[in-house]
Amino acid sequence: MATNSKGASAPRTHTRQVMVGNVPVGGGAPVSVQSMCTTKTDDPASTLEQIQRLADAGCEIIRVAVPQAEALDGFKEICAESPLPVIADIHFDHRLAIGAAERGAAGLRINPGNIGSFDKVDAVIDKAGERGIPIRIGVNAGSLDPAVAERQDLTLSEKLVASCASFVRHFEERGFSDIVLSAKAHSVPVTIETYRELSRALPEYPLHVGVTEAGTLRQGTVKNCAAVGTLLSDGIGDTMRLSLTADPVEEVDVAWELLSALGMRRLRPELVSCPTCGRTQVNLIGMAEEVERRLRDVRAPISVAVMGCVVNGPGEARDADLGIACGRGQGLIFAGGEPIRKVSEDQLVDELFAEIKARYGA
Repeated sequence: MATNSKGASAPRTHTRQVMVGNVPVGGGAPVSVQSMCTTKTDDPASTLEQIQRLADAGCEIIRVAVPQAEALDGFKEICAESPLPVIADIHFDHRLAIGAAERGAAGLRINPGNIGSFDKVDAVIDKAGERGIPIRIGVNAGSLDPAVAERQDLTLSEKLVASCASFVRHFEERGFSDIVLSAKAHSVPVTIETYRELSRALPEYPLHVGVTEAGTLRQGTVKNCAAVGTLLSDGIGDTMRLSLTADPVEEVDVAWELLSALGMRRLRPELVSCPTCGRTQVNLIGMAEEVERRLRDVRAPISVAVMGCVVNGPGEARDADLGIACGRGQGLIFAGGEPIRKVSEDQLVDELFAEIKARYGA
């Protein structure tokens, strides 16, 4: 079971554990947060700067593209200096996977459906085994097992699961089981159906969950949270990347917000705010946005409420660690639903953060 800072738990499917560097994946470990660099791997300085920003945001595993041999020297430097374990993302050329493993990769992500013949896949498997690093078998609609790709009797979900199962059998026959699986689609229903069936078909292997090609920040957030939130609620998923066409720091922020909302993990404060109504007598939207902005600098797993009604606010948000409830010209600071003191409207936010600092040192 995964547990948040307040002791709440969520169901987790028990899978075998794989180590990606120093980060455990599966086997009851907390769901880990991943992202992928958007920088060029042959520019290690820019890539390491982005990795540090992602680490500061709470990323725990980072994936880096290795598109050609010229990127391998940069990849080696990145692995040596990265604060996060680095997974090499490889397509088409098995020699790049071997080269990345030799240069310090903490894991490999390959799709056997596009890496070439199985003798090439075997060379990658053998190198990963030699180096003691895991492989994520990543399957998508464009790179299925050729034996199932053209079958008209299977749905896309069935093809994705069958491809994973076929590849896993081959890896197992090769004596390699340090595997993480993913089978992503851009459709939310297909993603959910695929991972549910994958969890039933191959229950022992940890799953990397997410929606591929989900879109820009707003649409991608909705699609990822709909699919991944459903799966995590079902106990499916051991590590996650919520891919967005945006700054990858946004992926990490959304992932932590999702884990927090599900009561699985909390890294930062949670904002609880009412939607406003005719009783509201302040600019509550602006106040809530200011509180949200300032909470980004707070590293404490607390809940903070911004409520628009003095009468009902503390009661409605009694589960919040701290909060403010607003009236005409003044408001109330409260903790656990109990009033602390009244404060003038123009001082409410500053006083709230003074209380946060006094109680939590943040």
